[in-house]
Amino acid sequence: MFARKLLVRCYCSTKNGNKPPVPHFSAAGSHRSPWKILKDEFKSIKDGNLEIPEQKVPRESDIVIIGGGLMGSSVAYWLKQRNPKAYEITVVERDPSYTRAASALSCGGLRHQFSLPENVKLSMFTSQFLRNIKQYLSVLDMDPPDVQFNHQGYLFLATPAGSEQLAKNVKMQRENGAKIELLSRDLLAKKFPWLNINGIELASYGLEGEGWFDSWTLIRALKQKNLSLGVRYVTGEAIGFDLTSYVEHSSEGLVTKNKLDCVQIKSDDGIYHTKFAIVVNCAGPWAGEVAEMAGIGHGKDILSVPLPVEPRKRYVYVVHCPKGPGVDSPFVIDPTKMYFRREGFGGHYICGMSPTEEEEPSTDNLDVDYGYFDKNVWPLLAKRVSKFESLKVKSAWAGFYDYNYADQNLIIGNHPYHRNMFFANGLSGHGIQHAPAIGRAIMECIIDGKFETIDLSRFTFERLLDDELIFEQGIV
Repeated sequence: MFARKLLVRCYCSTKNGNKPPVPHFSAAGSHRSPWKILKDEFKSIKDGNLEIPEQKVPRESDIVIIGGGLMGSSVAYWLKQRNPKAYEITVVERDPSYTRAASALSCGGLRHQFSLPENVKLSMFTSQFLRNIKQYLSVLDMDPPDVQFNHQGYLFLATPAGSEQLAKNVKMQRENGAKIELLSRDLLAKKFPWLNINGIELASYGLEGEGWFDSWTLIRALKQKNLSLGVRYVTGEAIGFDLTSYVEHSSEGLVTKNKLDCVQIKSDDGIYHTKFAIVVNCAGPWAGEVAEMAGIGHGKDILSVPLPVEPRKRYVYVVHCPKGPGVDSPFVIDPTKMYFRREGFGGHYICGMSPTEEEEPSTDNLDVDYGYFDKNVWPLLAKRVSKFESLKVKSAWAGFYDYNYADQNLIIGNHPYHRNMFFANGLSGHGIQHAPAIGRAIMECIIDGKFETIDLSRFTFERLLDDELIFEQGIV
């Protein structure tokens, strides 16, 4: 571990270099009092504004994290939590108000019901993290965070054709510690009498640790904690990388290779080059574009394989139905992948459904297609809950999935060629509920060189090279 820290410092340090500093590199606020900086930052967050003032782009940083949503902030948190003074960490976020961020536009769902044990374990850790959030994220002299977790389980419904897979999933989930109940048709009808069970053979219901939470509050709490630990957030967009050459010994003799050395950051006042030892790609839906900037997917051999992540737009509709299921309504997942859950206690519900490949909407904007609700979502809602026939649409929004079009699963760890670039991408809609656990896993990869708490080695980039895809059946 000590040697690894020295290596990171060696990559970043320019104290012994003879080259003069490049004029447009920022001095990173070195002439301001650190106390004044922290005071201004905390006041901004306390007032509900996450746009931190006077954050200058540094000319070097041990670790640069591209993307300051839940994933990027979680990575920064765990690195600082492990050793607050070991690394200088810079988080680059182009949208500090998070108006287009997947983190802020999600439904905030948390479930243990997945088909792969790794995903079950990731969710279970997040449940524990949120349960103890005040211990993890409280900051001295500030109000402790409250993400308003609603303890209401997920209810997965299965047709006769899907019942065997559902039962298999539940068996695995229970073996990994999840508290999930299997419901026959009779039990389902008794427990949720408002539910139309025509065509349903079996259901699974989460008894503990599942529900939904305020993801926006979690972003604020993580950012607030990170600032107190010395993480630097800068407003800007990563637009490219600079490389440096090095010589490596191989079976064929000495081989010259290129290594990522600097990230080009475009901000309102110019383009900056920040030197780093390690860069972490937490760019969410745009992670594939960031990887392309490093030549991933545009080179030869290993570099010919792209990071298979792209944005996919999803609609979330808010409806009002005073005679709907009521307070005992779980987060329902229909066999068609249509979903709904209660929102508050005033007869409101949020709902949606992922489109087919042929129906995928444009990702050029966040406009909502209300016709998609009328044509695709509402008929399924009314079929499953007859009271929804009289609902009224109140509002809607759109957000982006960081969609892994290879196998809809997490891609984590470093790239086999650019070994100082780490990925935390491609969760295809369940990144919000896994971010705390994935942040910890990235920290372990960087500091320990391996996964320590949850073995995610099946989810590394190498599976794409070997064409060993791992499909998650529980994508909604």
